[in-house]
Amino acid sequence: MRRIHLLSAASAGLAALILASCGGGSSSTGAPATSAGPMVKTASTSLGTVLVDGSGRTLYLFAKDTGPKSTCSGACAGNWPPFTAASLPKAAGGVPSSALALVKRSDGGRQVVIAGHPLYRFTGDQSAGQLNGQGVNAFGAKWFTVSPSGKSITAASSSGSSSGGGGYRNGY
Repeated sequence: MRRIHLLSAASAGLAALILASCGGGSSSTGAPATSAGPMVKTASTSLGTVLVDGSGRTLYLFAKDTGPKSTCSGACAGNWPPFTAASLPKAAGGVPSSALALVKRSDGGRQVVIAGHPLYRFTGDQSAGQLNGQGVNAFGAKWFTVSPSGKSITAASSSGSSSGGGGYRNGY
């Protein structure tokens, strides 16, 4: 009886070793072996289709920025954190990858821009789906959500800028 248990344990160990070696480094699910990295995608909102980051947080542009270089630093960047990345983000959901670029900020970070507009998040948006920064006038100009082509969306948010509630439809 003891011999059968040893043989079974050895067989199980051998089977595990064989399965582990067959697994290799590739995945049949197509999932990358490394982290996904930054992303710019779209979400359907009460304002229409807007740009969001990989976590679904709304991205904004600052009307005071007249080119790819950001004019938002210090307290401004504390409230409107620049969307920075070490490498160019992946584009998804109708965002043209050719419109995305990185520019160097005065603080040394690399900010994501679309069609020449630096992108930001808003600290007043606590989670995905919020549009609390839409139309806010702060730090010398207005802040707007961004269309997939990189244009500002100037419509007023129907969810209200102080509601704190959602704003995305279709599962966001």
